[in-house]
Parts: sequence; C-alpha cells; structure tokens
Amino acid sequence: MTTEQTLNEALGRVIDPELRRPIMELGMIPRVDLQGSFADIDLKLTVVSCPAADRIENDVRSAALSVTGIDKANVNVSVMNENERAELTARLRAGRPKGNPFSEGSKTRVIAISSGKGGVGKSTVVANLAAYLAAAGVKVGVIDADVYGFSQPQLLGSINPDGTVMRPTRLDQMILPPISHGVAVISIGMFLPEGEQIIAWRGPMLHKTLNQFLSDVYFGDLELLLIDMPPGTGDVAISLAQMLPNAEVVVVTTPQTVAADVAVRSGLLSAQSGQKVVGVIETLSPTTDATGNTVAIFGSGGAEKTSKILTESLKYAVPVLGHIPISEELRESGDIGKPLVVQNRRAPAALAFREIAENLGISMRGALNLSK
Repeated sequence: MTTEQTLNEALGRVIDPELRRPIMELGMIPRVDLQGSFADIDLKLTVVSCPAADRIENDVRSAALSVTGIDKANVNVSVMNENERAELTARLRAGRPKGNPFSEGSKTRVIAISSGKGGVGKSTVVANLAAYLAAAGVKVGVIDADVYGFSQPQLLGSINPDGTVMRPTRLDQMILPPISHGVAVISIGMFLPEGEQIIAWRGPMLHKTLNQFLSDVYFGDLELLLIDMPPGTGDVAISLAQMLPNAEVVVVTTPQTVAADVAVRSGLLSAQSGQKVVGVIETLSPTTDATGNTVAIFGSGGAEKTSKILTESLKYAVPVLGHIPISEELRESGDIGKPLVVQNRRAPAALAFREIAENLGISMRGALNLSK
C-alpha cells in the first residue's frame, strides 16, 4: 500500500463527532496533496460555528501524522458553501423525504419512558439507561419530550465548561443534536435564551415542537430512540402516540400504592393509542444499609402491583423489568451531569440498569461489565 493510500485510509477513520460518520464519507476532505513527507489537506466544516471545529482539525492532523513517512501536515480549514451543504444533507437523508424517520417501517426501536406522576425518577431512568447502552456499543438517541419539565441537558451533562447549555448545530433546515456520554440528545432547554427556564405553551405549540424534534433533528442511523415522556396523560402523550404508533412503552413507578395506581393510567392510555406496554420499572426501591438491614422508605411492591393490573387489563404480559434502589449517589450523579452508570459501575443502582437493558432484550456489543 502506498503512503497516499495509507493517508486516505487514516483520514477515513476520522469521525465527525456531531454527525457520527467518517468525514471522508461526508465530503469534508475535498483535497489531499502529498509531496514527499508533507501532507497538505483541505478540510471543509459544515458551518462557521461548528462546535467541534478544533477537535476535527486536530483529529485530521493527528491522523495524517500517524502515517509512516509523513513528517508534517498542514490543514486548510474552510466552510462548505450552500450547495455543498445541500449535497451533504441529501446524503445524510439517504434519499428519504423530509419527515419523521421513526414512523412505521423504521429500523430504529423506539421506547417511550412514561409515568403517571412527576417526581418518580423517570428522567433519571432515561439518562442512565441511555448512557449505559451507549457505553455498551448501542447507537442511542434521546428526545426530551417533557417540554415543561425538561431535565435531560442537566442529567446527561450537555453543559459547556462555562456552565451554559450546549446548543444544537443548524445545518440549513437540519438540526444536529449535541452528543453527551455517547448519546445524541435534544431538548427544548437547548433552544431557550440563556437563563430562561419557563415554557408556557398550549397544545398546538407542544405538538409542533415534538414534530420538529422527530422530523428536523438528525440522529443518524439509531438503533434505539428513548423518549423522556412528561408525566400523566396530557397533550404530549396523545401527540406522540399519533406520531409514533409503533413505539413501545415502559411505565415507571415508585413502590407507593398511590404512585402505582397513577402509573397504571399512563400505561392504559398508551395501550388505547395502539402502543405496546413492554414493562414496568420501579424506582426508589428498598435498599440495604451499612448494617445489612433493609431500608424501604417508600414501601415495596409498587412495580408488582402495576405489572399485575396492566397484565390483567391488557390481556398480555407486562413484566417488571427491574428495581432501582433508592440511592443518594444516583441523585448526586444527576446533579453533576455524570450518569451513575458512567461514574460508578459497581453501584447497586447502576447494576439495576444493566438488568433493565437485558430484560428489554436490547442487543449490546462489548457491553460494560458493571460488576467490576
């Protein structure tokens, strides 16, 4: 193999961190000139404000210098013009018309994580399950559909070093979501002016936003899309059931009887909309203290009760997928934007997410061994 062939092969391994595809495949390297041991490379970024510009440039230079026989590499950085971006977006859509790519016939598995009431840890479940699966080699994305109570930017650490929320990149009419812990995530919190936290919208605006998240956001070839649903049975749940009739639904509850009763309603609404309820997750479950005694602050049995009622009502099995023990460490990890499954793989709560992923039957490659 010639030095030029080896150089092209090395550059072909450089990945755009937002698009998660090789930059050579994306047409971002229009020219490579090799003169002896000197490589002169043209790099075209997608947009002027590309947040990964420095990283991509450094990766290109490092790839070139890794080739035996190349001692110096120059990277000429410019930006794609309108026609080049149009070609890129067409290539990314791979001939598919603009619209919801997760409708019926999609190869992406869609799982909506729902709850009957707020405060049960549903969003924490989404963030940790997504981060665990991403680390296990699954191409996973998250839509924060809890528009009024958005929290995924914080839970998944989509925060810049200066404390501001990461912004999606606009590629003409295409929106590229930030990547955190290997998860592509989109949330209304990424579009609000800095410091603004309040959303006061009626149903039509909610519907429009969710439709844009599904149609305009480029997640790439996802294997799994997790939807962080708002609590209850309101406008968003109804809209998403219409947009994603093929989505599976997981219901989150706590051990308390009142929480389990309300969680059942969430599952029944999804089933009435044609979606399949595939399981129940219990949070704030009993744990064991330092002396070995069981601590059940919120009681026990909520997941089993919810599972039993849904199974009887829907006439098919709705199993308990797992119990996540009450954990101060789990709460703290969310506060700092580092999911527990990334921060402490041996924690009992982290092990629970592995069990949930396995019970959902999600195919994982090179899965992390959370027992070590």
